[in-house]
Amino acid sequence: MELMTETIKREKGKFSTIILAAGKGTRMSSPLAKVLHPICKRPMLSYPVALARELGSKETVVIVGYQAEKVKESFKDEEVVFVHQREQMGTGHAVLQARDKFVGFNGDILILCGDVPLLPPSTVKGLLNCHFSTGAAITVLTTVPDTPTGYGRIVKENHDDVLRIVEERDATAEEKKIREINTGIYCVQSRFLFEAVADIGNKNAQGEYYLTDIFEIAGERGYSARSFMTGNPDEVMGINTMDDLKRAGRIIAGRSGE
Repeated sequence: MELMTETIKREKGKFSTIILAAGKGTRMSSPLAKVLHPICKRPMLSYPVALARELGSKETVVIVGYQAEKVKESFKDEEVVFVHQREQMGTGHAVLQARDKFVGFNGDILILCGDVPLLPPSTVKGLLNCHFSTGAAITVLTTVPDTPTGYGRIVKENHDDVLRIVEERDATAEEKKIREINTGIYCVQSRFLFEAVADIGNKNAQGEYYLTDIFEIAGERGYSARSFMTGNPDEVMGINTMDDLKRAGRIIAGRSGE
């Protein structure tokens, strides 16, 4: 799969960040927006915001939705830009809301999740280095958990090229046997990203606009789509329940020796 370098132009190493933080977090069984729940006395969202800053992100755009004003108020002193996703119609739709913030930007965009607080800088640096060194249009961070149930599966043509990511609800029995899963963390060339998310549809089990659909679009347009794997599934653990929140707190406290 050959990259069409004449249409993918970037300033190498230059990137900005989009953090997806619009969801309510129903399984938290709490009236508070998921990303505002505290972990070690800091709101969950503060971890990916700090990560983007530490990595040298040129700009950080946070997509907010549920309790948007409360989230904005909590981060009013941070150097971030907020974009409101008024209807939660999927991750692809969320990213599309940020398009106007990147007009004229000729770099790459790191996409992080507001409910994934355990990512260390070293892992994301590995993702970025892989993305820049291969010249890919899009690179996804993956892992192999003990049990892949519930996660999107990485469908590859060979060891390196990602053909598509299929959500479990839409996966065939054969695809469900794949153990490598999508973490929801990506690096994408900005022009390709916004052209692609504008073209995705919602013909799937959830009726949502999946960001993952842009991997198939990349293949159709002759662009390279790659993956970078972390060997530690805990690093990419998403927080969906209060038990997850407590576990993340224990891991973070352990890292800092508290």
